[in-house]
Amino acid sequence: MHSFLRFFLVLTLAAPAALLAQSTASSSSSDSQAPSSSSSQAQPATQESGQISVAARIKQRREQRRAAAIRDTYDHLYEAFAGASYLRFTPGASLQRTAFYGWDTGVTRYYSERFGVTFDARGYEGIAYTGLIPGVTNATNTRPKISMYDLMAGPTYRFYIVPKVSISGRVLGGLAIGNFSGDTNGFGSTLFGMWPDADTFAAGGSIVGQYNATPHMSLRLSGEDLATGFGSTTQNAFGFTAGFVYRFGKM
Repeated sequence: MHSFLRFFLVLTLAAPAALLAQSTASSSSSDSQAPSSSSSQAQPATQESGQISVAARIKQRREQRRAAAIRDTYDHLYEAFAGASYLRFTPGASLQRTAFYGWDTGVTRYYSERFGVTFDARGYEGIAYTGLIPGVTNATNTRPKISMYDLMAGPTYRFYIVPKVSISGRVLGGLAIGNFSGDTNGFGSTLFGMWPDADTFAAGGSIVGQYNATPHMSLRLSGEDLATGFGSTTQNAFGFTAGFVYRFGKM
């Protein structure tokens, strides 16, 4: 009887201790598993953040290279241009338009990457088709050669720039010198229906496109509308210039 009571007492005291130990072990197991789950969730987020950071650095380096290329190309003080020109010009009030061919040269002084002032000089030569002149003896020359020279200046603005290409707008104004009587055998230009020889105004607006072969050299093509004032009237002539540009001097 005493042995049975002693066994029952030991069993009563041991049961709570076993339950407490089991509860402690379960809690420890749960705690050990929780960080593992949190760690598995944090790992993809860290990888994604790292990928975004690498892409941002690549984009930043690309933008830095682009900005450096733009500075190398467009931070020059001067652009010198030389090339050829073409113009559809009206040599007289009742005459058809003729093709003027010539040369064009100019220098632009830049005060920033975009804004500059241009001085432009050009010369044109062409043939005026006048037809027969009734009542003029020996007036067999019905295709007299004519010429015009322009000296102009004005602002230039680059409104689009990338390392390889730029597009600019330009407005020029100045002097036009017309020689229309030099090939009329002394009869004068007005008898042939051409404008009289004169010095008059010249004004033009143009869009200029350039392709940069190097930071110092580029190819230029521009289309323009040139207005002159021969014969107390206004002539609107459309044409283009094309040639080479050389940049020099650092801002």
